[in-house]
Amino acid sequence: MDLMSYLYVLAGFVLLFLCGNWLVKGGVELSRHFRVSPLVAGLTIVAFGTSAPELFVSVKAVFTDLPDISIGNVVGSNIANVTLILGAVAIVFPIHVKRPSVLFDWVVMMVAFLLLFVFLINGVLQFYEGVIFFALIVFYIIWSVYSSRKKSAKNEEKFPAPGMNILPALGLVALAVIGLYFGAEWLVKGASDLAIGWGVSERVVGISVVAFGTSVPELATSLAASFKKEMDISIGNIIGSNIFNVFSILGITAMLKPLNVSPAVVSFDMIWMVAVAVLLILFMIPLRKGILSRWKGAVLLVIYIVYIWVLFQS
Repeated sequence: MDLMSYLYVLAGFVLLFLCGNWLVKGGVELSRHFRVSPLVAGLTIVAFGTSAPELFVSVKAVFTDLPDISIGNVVGSNIANVTLILGAVAIVFPIHVKRPSVLFDWVVMMVAFLLLFVFLINGVLQFYEGVIFFALIVFYIIWSVYSSRKKSAKNEEKFPAPGMNILPALGLVALAVIGLYFGAEWLVKGASDLAIGWGVSERVVGISVVAFGTSVPELATSLAASFKKEMDISIGNIIGSNIFNVFSILGITAMLKPLNVSPAVVSFDMIWMVAVAVLLILFMIPLRKGILSRWKGAVLLVIYIVYIWVLFQS
């Protein structure tokens, strides 16, 4: 391991962050052209855009014969989203939970987590299981868009005007996708070298270093939404991103190539992922007027630090 390993990781992080933002910006502009509500934009377009780094990294890792980086990236990112990202956002701006629909999305997220746990018990995420995941994300997107459009029509909701024409928005999305490809390439290469140099498993590097880097877009998007007082986008972004991470990213990855995972992913990491999701819903009760306060955010942040410490100790 040399300086180039760190440079590859850093360059990969920067490119994934920039291109993830471009993808979100282009996606939001397209959503305005198609009159999609801000909430659905958070649950679908923005969530997919901020999950794009995970997708590119997971696909690249599995085709480089590094499946533990692929699965560790997703599981680690889901844990970081709930503890590190929401914890940091809540410390800066306490998050008021206004919509009861958050409960439905949380249930979908838990279904995704539990299905993943069941599918991984045998140590392999198979092609047909990837197909099931992908079918579920398609259904989720269709349902989210349909229910939002129906409610918006009933309430005569006003949609923001597009900030750019549709062709430049498409061009921005295309440029972002190209950048995401190269960012994933560099990050996976650097991360695999770090695992060798540090003397730890690829799973540990995937869950910690890689997952942290691919979660940066979620942090940026959620903080930006909080500064604008758009709490629905902030919460919707995290829950939607976690749903996309499992159903879309692992679904697509498994359809391209079955994923063999380490036993520790099921016996340790998945337990933490489900546990922090349960803690999140407890912190948000009652759903119509619950508050993810600063002290709750601090608790989530401490949980993430403890998890990473235990991960490296084990």
